[in-house]
Amino acid sequence: QVQLVESGGGLVQPGGSLRLSCAASGSTFSIYAMGWYRQAPEKQRELVARITNGGTTTYADSVKGRFTISRDNAKNTVYLQMNSLKPEDTAVYYCNAASLVGTTWGQGTQVTVSS
Repeated sequence: QVQLVESGGGLVQPGGSLRLSCAASGSTFSIYAMGWYRQAPEKQRELVARITNGGTTTYADSVKGRFTISRDNAKNTVYLQMNSLKPEDTAVYYCNAASLVGTTWGQGTQVTVSS
């Protein structure tokens, strides 16, 4: 099994920055991709960014040029650097790991962008 622990959410003003972290433990050898999703109130959960073991990244169009996903394989940790935040980025952000034993979700961390 894989376990995920997220951190780094909070309240930030429009135009500000936050960095989310997601540390994986357990059967980390079986993980082949990790990503971040988000869910705003009354909206469906959507992909924000994803990174594979080989370093291939995918971004939602709405965050391209503002968010950067990265991965520290030695620490089994994935990061989401979020710059130029907008009110519409407000959501609960969930870390996701795709592995040979299935898909694992973190508990979620709230990001609120407001003045």
